[in-house]
Amino acid sequence: MHGLTRTMARDLGDHRIRVNTAVPGWIMTERQKELWATPEALEKHRDRQCLPDLIEPVYVARMVVFLASDDAAMCSANNYMVEARSI
Repeated sequence: MHGLTRTMARDLGDHRIRVNTAVPGWIMTERQKELWATPEALEKHRDRQCLPDLIEPVYVARMVVFLASDDAAMCSANNYMVEARSI
């Protein structure tokens, strides 16, 4: 994805089209909570994070809205992590 993002950004930049990738971590959707988010798995996951909160879908949506906004006018060819992780 990183290579594709960079190539597309290079090819489309002359048209002022920005290309970025939002890279989510373990998103706590209802399905995740029901099927895989056991207390043990969540504890292990939190131990690897810099930030103690779980990632809700809204955090990824906010990153995408930012990247689509004029505030990100000079952001292109990058991966933006939404994962609260340190390792």
